[in-house]
Amino acid sequence: MADHRLKTMDELGRLSVAAFKEAEKRPVCIVLDNVRSLHNVGSAFRTADAFRIEKLYLCGITATPPHREIHKAALGATESVDWEYREDTLSLVHDLTGRGYKVYAVEQTENSTALQAFCTSAEVGGGADTQPVALIFGNEVHGVQQAVADACRGTIEIPQEGTKHSLNVSVSIGIVLWELCRGGFQRQ
Repeated sequence: MADHRLKTMDELGRLSVAAFKEAEKRPVCIVLDNVRSLHNVGSAFRTADAFRIEKLYLCGITATPPHREIHKAALGATESVDWEYREDTLSLVHDLTGRGYKVYAVEQTENSTALQAFCTSAEVGGGADTQPVALIFGNEVHGVQQAVADACRGTIEIPQEGTKHSLNVSVSIGIVLWELCRGGFQRQ
């Protein structure tokens, strides 16, 4: 029988908050466009911490820390992950684009790129010349605002085969970051 002993906290080699803040980050930002659920916001923080991304932007009606429900899902990641509130997602897209970010909406659209094709494309090839990427995730009911999607470089779609063709925002963030990092988009 294989050894499946759970690792201790010491064996996991977790960074302290101070060490996390100083550590090299992946050149990726997550943008939450009017996300309603406080649990989804907290989960976004926790996932951003897990993949050591650069920054999390909370836009529009998206709630900000400190909040009990965000904290419950984030498990302290609101202290480690760099974040910023922006009232208007569209102006943030223009700002990020002007700073050299490749900005993509994660949304089901005409002419979207399947996630697996995006992650293996030259567009995000990885390496020293990697341009930073910003990924926009939208409202649980309405998705990414149309004007915001129109301002993006493109849209990325997570292929789905079931009857719902809808994933929870926090699940989508985890899937996209996993695929992006698995495809070679490493920390700078």
